[in-house]
Amino acid sequence: MSADMSDPDTALVAALLRHLDPDDVLTTPGDVEPYRSDATGLRAARPPAAVAVPRSVEQVRAVARVASAHRVPLVARGAGTGLSGGATAPADGIVLSTEALCGIRIDPDDQVAVVGPGAITDHVDVAAREHGLMYAPDPASSQTSTIGGNIATNAGGLRCVKYGVTRESVLALDVVLADGTLLRTGHRSVKGVTGYDLVGLIVGSEGTLGIVVGATLRLLPAPTVVRTLVVSVPSLPDAGRAVGVVTGSGVRPSTVELLNRATLENIDTHSGTDFVARHGGGLVLVRTDGPGADAEIAVLADALSAAGLPAQVLDDAEGERYYELRRTGRGRRDHMWSVGEDVAVPRSALVPVLEAIEEIGRRFDVEVSAVAHAGDGNLHPGLSVLRRPGESVPPARLGEAADALVRAALAHGGTLSGEHGVGSAKRPWLEDELGSEQLALQRAIKALLDPAGILAPDGFLARDDAGPAGHAGRRRSVRS
Repeated sequence: MSADMSDPDTALVAALLRHLDPDDVLTTPGDVEPYRSDATGLRAARPPAAVAVPRSVEQVRAVARVASAHRVPLVARGAGTGLSGGATAPADGIVLSTEALCGIRIDPDDQVAVVGPGAITDHVDVAAREHGLMYAPDPASSQTSTIGGNIATNAGGLRCVKYGVTRESVLALDVVLADGTLLRTGHRSVKGVTGYDLVGLIVGSEGTLGIVVGATLRLLPAPTVVRTLVVSVPSLPDAGRAVGVVTGSGVRPSTVELLNRATLENIDTHSGTDFVARHGGGLVLVRTDGPGADAEIAVLADALSAAGLPAQVLDDAEGERYYELRRTGRGRRDHMWSVGEDVAVPRSALVPVLEAIEEIGRRFDVEVSAVAHAGDGNLHPGLSVLRRPGESVPPARLGEAADALVRAALAHGGTLSGEHGVGSAKRPWLEDELGSEQLALQRAIKALLDPAGILAPDGFLARDDAGPAGHAGRRRSVRS
């Protein structure tokens, strides 16, 4: 819908309209509302002045120049699947949606994909597989999340235990800076060590340094053989023991996932499965892929059985079913207040932190669900309490439990985010992990690239005195 020129921000909107089609500048409340938040539901008190939907790199540069000239905040947004509040629309500012920049070009000779930031993650993988290749990162939101959003948060996924998070698959980036400058970073070649690693700096920066407008992604040969096993585990510590057997076996699995009983109950409810009847207290899902997949899955099954953890090797169809249900089988529970966490710990700390999670659930009287990319120590615990009639805010103990959980991870040498990013939701813990000196350095780097501070000014580097319970108590998605 075209811009409403009676809007009080007429000058800003008029400036955008000099560069974009009227249908690509959204200002009416109904058009703007879907762009105000990501999956957290966190939002600014006031809506943005406009949503810009550029259809070319030059238009992105123009939007950045308009924001810079008018000194208004600018936040880039992909599909809005983020889980940290990093793409929250800025009050009275501009949201720049990358949804129209969705081109995908596969070069099978160089084994790369050249894509726009709005390209859907699964679409890149599907295009690559037409050439016998694959795009390795596979976040649970891959059917809807965009490459630009994945790059912003350095997204992970089920296969990252073997193939790494998004950073390991990004060779080069085209980035528009706050003043409209177009910066080309990285290399199309597989190897390249010239100068500072600006690609690594941009990946995971959550839109605070620039707007990604193009990405050259590393592709890998798609495995023709994939094998899957499951292990039933009665408790979280037993699950941690099973993960330890797998990671200590000498085999490099492509997937090691943990699901506890509460998670299995959720999947059963929303997907019509019988996982609780089959697996009781929980399960660990393990996959191998590539030419040695059969031999590797046999080694893992033997090692688990020797440890008193009998494994069931699944056929191809059942293995794929378990994998997809792990990714997409859960559903929302609107009768509960829920906080979905994302922490990562050293593998050696997996069992103690899982035990701490159970203790936190008992201490604060909250239900604990545990989903984890356990092979690399990335835990996604869910904390939930029943929503009572008339409640408009969650009880304080939910936020207190989330705070205790993050602090337990940090105390065991972990990090407050393994793949979702920090955003505004986890910003209160940032200095606890980084320390004041490193936090000041990161803010200085942002100031160098964005001296006016217009890019994601309320993002993870914002100065914030809010306590963690105030953020953690907000309702957030538990899908990870």
